[in-house]
Amino acid sequence: MANSASGMAVHDDCKLKFLELKAKRNHRFIVFKIEEKIQQVTVERVGGPEETYDDFTASLPADECRYAVFDFDFTTDENCQKSKIFFIAWSPDTTRVRSKMVYASSKDRFKRELDGIQVELQATDPSEMSIDIIKARAL
Repeated sequence: MANSASGMAVHDDCKLKFLELKAKRNHRFIVFKIEEKIQQVTVERVGGPEETYDDFTASLPADECRYAVFDFDFTTDENCQKSKIFFIAWSPDTTRVRSKMVYASSKDRFKRELDGIQVELQATDPSEMSIDIIKARAL
């Protein structure tokens, strides 16, 4: 179950919640946390469809790494309603080096478990994932 390179397993709930977000669109975002004691990625928080991007960014801890997916709805220049699923690797500068290394080494394997990610973003502070950057990357 665990990947020998990173040693990190992915809890089934992570994949289930992601499929619900992708297929049923009943979540706006999901925040994932690595539980180092059990060497597993777990779901930390699920945002309902009515929650905003501000709610999402507020749910990321200021000094701990997280993985997250955000379902971003937008309107194109041609006035078409679209949505893109963002994968965000949140790694604040204030995080312990060991934690950053664990998240960095496990990211690619975890991302492969979530089929349907359209845009990836790496952020070390909130300005690197502002709504303007999200909009620019979506178009």
